[in-house]
Amino acid sequence: MDARTNTEEVVKLDMSLMRQNADNACRMMKTLANRDRLMLLCQLSQGEKCVGELEEITHIQQPTLSQQLAILRKESVVSTRRDGKQIYYKLSSPIAIAVMELLYATYCGK
Repeated sequence: MDARTNTEEVVKLDMSLMRQNADNACRMMKTLANRDRLMLLCQLSQGEKCVGELEEITHIQQPTLSQQLAILRKESVVSTRRDGKQIYYKLSSPIAIAVMELLYATYCGK
């Protein structure tokens, strides 16, 4: 294998990784690009909350609340824990945490 062929293969691998990373970034942005989900994540960025607290604070009612939380769980943005009948949610994606910190600083910070 000559140097040119080796370089072409490295570029193909880099482009493949770049496409994969771009796909992941697009999926994250699509997940965040919803007003209800963004409001939920804003609350969860302040700490773990149960479903009832989220409903009360955000005024997002069932079944919309459950649908949006299910999407966030599916995309591994939030994680859950059960305590008796209560289900608690917390922000668990390091990428989502970083994005929410930036959004908070830009739109909510003083």
